[in-house]
Amino acid sequence: MLTEMPTKTVPDSKRAMIALATNPLQSGFRQATDRGGDSGGHGRVPSPSRRRRFAAVLPGFGTSAAITSLVMVALVVFPLSVLVLRAATLGPAGFVAAAWTPRARAAYAVSLGASALAAVISSALGLVVAWVLARIDFAGRRLLDALVDVPLALPTAVAGLVYSALYVKQGWLGQFLVPLGIQGAYSFLGIVLVLVFVSLPFAVRVVQPVIESLDRDTEEAARMLGASRAQTFMHVVLPAILPAVVTGFALSLARALGEYGSVVFISGNMPFKTEIAPVLIVARLEEFAYAEATAIAVVLLAMSIALLVVINALQQRLARNAQ
Repeated sequence: MLTEMPTKTVPDSKRAMIALATNPLQSGFRQATDRGGDSGGHGRVPSPSRRRRFAAVLPGFGTSAAITSLVMVALVVFPLSVLVLRAATLGPAGFVAAAWTPRARAAYAVSLGASALAAVISSALGLVVAWVLARIDFAGRRLLDALVDVPLALPTAVAGLVYSALYVKQGWLGQFLVPLGIQGAYSFLGIVLVLVFVSLPFAVRVVQPVIESLDRDTEEAARMLGASRAQTFMHVVLPAILPAVVTGFALSLARALGEYGSVVFISGNMPFKTEIAPVLIVARLEEFAYAEATAIAVVLLAMSIALLVVINALQQRLARNAQ
């Protein structure tokens, strides 16, 4: 004959202990609040002063912010402010007369056009190289991966000397290209070539880790649903890596826009043809026209900042759309 077990009365204190043991989240929260309250008030919300003392266990925000601000002011804000103030000594009319001459406008056009074209080429080539390094395992892969960083370690003047020696009329490549009408040295093409050389690593190194982190299961699912390789890349892979590609383009453009060492050897520095803005700045400095040189530098700085702001806004919009 079945009988019911007698019901025992559980004290309230033991009932609370059982509830805490069966609910780890509630237990952890209770322990955290117990540490913030006083000894006689378990479960109370910690006071603001005690919360500040508890948060002080983390690295000090005040010290970190002070160091960061000091570094940025000393290395970026202060030098650029001096540059702008030096150019301001010319006055509005003098500034326009120094920074907007026909020769200066031609130099801006050459610098901006060559840099933009080089950034586009670097972004396209960087995407291909990053894809190969991230997805294909082959003999010599590590060597290729190391060669990508060579332009970062090589002095840019050496790159300019090498390219000019290759593409002159008697050079290894120029002796075949010049008869075909392709002038590599002392031309706009030569400027673009050396700018691609110095900016390519930025385009590769930004995109490569993003490709490595992609989930291949999504690509396999698209292939199983009947998508071709081109459709899979355009609709699955490209939206995920497009913000990184835009970032690589921005870094390549910024790097190319301020390049001087490699361009000065291969461009020929011909005014209105192959003279870039940094070369014009150096020419003004050699003439002891320091205020005029700073005026041209301010225009170049404004162009760089405006381009970076537009590109960063586009990058953020693409990132939101990808999410």
